[in-house]
Amino acid sequence: MKNYKVLLFYKYITFPDPEKFCKEHLLFCQQNNILGRIWIAHEGINGTVSGLSEDIEKYKSGIRKYPEFSDIWFKEDIYDTHTFNKIHVRVKEEIVNASFGEVDLSKTAKRLKPEELNKFYEDGKEFIIVDARNDYESRIGKFKNAITPGMKTFRDWTEVAEELTPYKDKMIVTYCTGGIRCEKASAYLVEKGFKDVYQMDGGIWNYINQYKDMYWEGSVFVFDERRIVTPNTKEEIKHIGKCYYCGKSSSYYINCHNQDCDKLFVTCDECKVENDYCCSDRCRQSPNRRKRVHG
Repeated sequence: MKNYKVLLFYKYITFPDPEKFCKEHLLFCQQNNILGRIWIAHEGINGTVSGLSEDIEKYKSGIRKYPEFSDIWFKEDIYDTHTFNKIHVRVKEEIVNASFGEVDLSKTAKRLKPEELNKFYEDGKEFIIVDARNDYESRIGKFKNAITPGMKTFRDWTEVAEELTPYKDKMIVTYCTGGIRCEKASAYLVEKGFKDVYQMDGGIWNYINQYKDMYWEGSVFVFDERRIVTPNTKEEIKHIGKCYYCGKSSSYYINCHNQDCDKLFVTCDECKVENDYCCSDRCRQSPNRRKRVHG
């Protein structure tokens, strides 16, 4: 029985005293059995948390008591247990690591709702859709015909913007998991003179919660213990990732069990066992392998 909820949320605001809020919020989470990761900075808040449904409702009410968060948008999912093992509430320089310098978020791109994106596809509209996530995320899932720039970190977006220069006068749609990265990424494009920029409203999460088996292909990488969410049922778009060993369709990520390597890669169930959860013969022979777990 799925008695737990997972919340994904963020908001860009001007936070005068993030340290004070951080201490208060950590205590509030501990008192209400909330687990997860919450980053707080002068530019706002970014979090993913899990808890029993009744505790999550208390959490939502608790945050919304702050005037600056009265309208915060919580994207929700249900699950059968906590999706985190601990609670971390920390002050950061940025709520998502970008290092762009100052970006004017009052000039962020137009918000595109899921049904509007569907209409773009259905009407054959000419548009460029760009993934603002890292390469390991887009490797297992993306929107149909999306450009996946292969970023190692979000800090690479400035280089992506340069590469997108030939499309400066075209319609561009940016997307990410929950909206936080494409909000900043799209604002950066607007600042650089791109003429017609959109951001996916609420990110992939908002889209897949409304539309399955349509224009999202593959799985979604999530930053909790689940690692991935697989929304589609059609076999041809259920998994687009490829097993590192055999090339079979898969979305399942593991870290190489040689702790000196720790490489993140996609594998199918059969190959992970056959290869002893390692990415190479050298790693399989390492004395510094982590202990095997079932599954």
